[in-house]
Amino acid sequence: MEMTRQTNGIDWAAERETVQSILFKMGDEFYGLPISLVREIIKPLPVTRFPKSPVHVEGVIDLRGRILPIINLRKMFGLAPLGITEDTRFVDLQLDGLDLGIVVDAVSEVMNIPKHLIEPAPPIIAGVEGKYLQGIARLNDKLIMLLDVDEIFGQWKKQ
Repeated sequence: MEMTRQTNGIDWAAERETVQSILFKMGDEFYGLPISLVREIIKPLPVTRFPKSPVHVEGVIDLRGRILPIINLRKMFGLAPLGITEDTRFVDLQLDGLDLGIVVDAVSEVMNIPKHLIEPAPPIIAGVEGKYLQGIARLNDKLIMLLDVDEIFGQWKKQ
């Protein structure tokens, strides 16, 4: 017989099962990625562009001797373009066999999201294809779209 401790209607066993995520903004929306993928968050650096690259590939930066490709998720998701602001950040990600940076409007916070608050993503959400989403978390007064990095960046990962 499985027992879980409940106090004041809160299932504390379920509360401990969390996903630690970095939250960032694009427009008025919040997005999340597993914090385990994030190497560092930096202010934007000069980008060297390549001719004939896909529109969402900004180019590369030299990050302390490492060449890091920079992907603009706004462009990839078909969102309205936004120039670099004081809040813009590059997020250096380390995926299986792939290092890359993404441009985000602003980094919000690192948060442990209880798994029971994460729901599957509907197929189409606000112009962002549902295939790029792992799920949606409902936290207080905001919805957080949790990105599926394998779906978004899988085309570039080494097999």
